[in-house]
Amino acid sequence: MKLLERLDINTAQWHLASTYEKFEQVVVLALTGLIIVVIASAVWHLAAKILFSLILSSFDPTDPAVFQTVFGMILTVIIALEFKHSILIMVRRQQSVVQVRTVVLIAMLAVIRKFIIIDISTTTASHVLALAAAIIALGAVYWLVREQDRKDQIDVLERGTREIRDHA
Repeated sequence: MKLLERLDINTAQWHLASTYEKFEQVVVLALTGLIIVVIASAVWHLAAKILFSLILSSFDPTDPAVFQTVFGMILTVIIALEFKHSILIMVRRQQSVVQVRTVVLIAMLAVIRKFIIIDISTTTASHVLALAAAIIALGAVYWLVREQDRKDQIDVLERGTREIRDHA
């Protein structure tokens, strides 16, 4: 049981969980472990590339290609971290499924990463327009989901206030 506590899993919930829920938790923990390995490896390779480039004096951050490559790699790590965070929320059973808001946020980060690493000299206007449309659509979905979550929270607060008044 110490492992469950160390992983911040409520042991009372673990005992009450069905076999499938336990299986789901184990899969999520395995995915989290794999993502941690990938993130650590990506950070190690990113640091090694930058340090070796600095030592060899071939690192020029003012060069657009270098800038795009470095920030593309950094955003890749950030996307993986956000993905890991959404999985950890499932592990802690704060939510039973991955939140739509988180998936949309990760998709937005991926499109923004694409904008940063895009080579303008070889990219067509229709490609840039498609990426811009994707960001606008994802932003609209994110806003709608966030707005619905906000309304749901207000409804819960109002119900709680009514219940307190009714009991008084």
